[in-house]
Amino acid sequence: MTRTVYVNGDYLPEDQAMVSVFDRGFLMADGVYEVVSVLGGKLIDFEGHMVRLKRSLSELAIANPLSDDAYLAAHRDLVARNDITDGLVYLQVTRGNPGDRDFAYPSADTVPTVVMFTQSKPGLADAPAAKTGWSVVSVDDLRWGRRDIKTVQLLYPSMAKMEAKARGADDAWMVEDGRVTEGTSNNAYIVKGNTIVTRELSHDILHGITRAAVLRFAREAQMQVEERAFTIAEAQEADEAFITSASAFVMPVVSIDGARVGAGTVGPVATRLREIYLEESLKTGV
Repeated sequence: MTRTVYVNGDYLPEDQAMVSVFDRGFLMADGVYEVVSVLGGKLIDFEGHMVRLKRSLSELAIANPLSDDAYLAAHRDLVARNDITDGLVYLQVTRGNPGDRDFAYPSADTVPTVVMFTQSKPGLADAPAAKTGWSVVSVDDLRWGRRDIKTVQLLYPSMAKMEAKARGADDAWMVEDGRVTEGTSNNAYIVKGNTIVTRELSHDILHGITRAAVLRFAREAQMQVEERAFTIAEAQEADEAFITSASAFVMPVVSIDGARVGAGTVGPVATRLREIYLEESLKTGV
């Protein structure tokens, strides 16, 4: 059975879906994306993803082709058509197909390209790694300077992920000027005592939707939050470490560059934050 995917308003079998070779997303990585998790058939943090999508489009001067209601309807339709209980909906908007290749932006009336598809991931919230934790390694952060825009320019994070795998780790934390920016597709945190430390928002990191929710829940649970940069050495000396993302939720980190974090096992802060996030997100899912 083939998946049904969405391309510019049409629902098509995945093997019949096509985008022009002149599309700027294909030629120039000139586009943005969002990934919304699905748990129990519900879309998690959908409103936050729409807010960030519109910001990313605005920063690149790409016209937003659909309303929030239209995006929501398409997401729900894809979940239903593909019988997704737990999984992901991927959404990509590019500047579109100007009919030829040029570094200059095409005319303003060029219609953006919108693509969506689902990925089924049964038991997404029950990932075994949440009980054992991830290992991470550090790599130099060689990405462009506007990481706050969720663009489809993902080659370097992919390279960093592959370096991590080659070194026997689950993921990489990228380091710039001696400080951790973020993981390959996630925000990074350490815990010292009752204080959660994570890099402050700027052009240097993605403004994570899960990050915002987790920090809100942490403060509501009377945990201290300090938004600042930290070093790999500081992370190795922390009591706990973890990452957040739309698909991993809250994932403990137990090893950094081969050094155990704390006891080298999943800690209570990450465990509790994962529980709170999943519980509260399911309540508000749409």
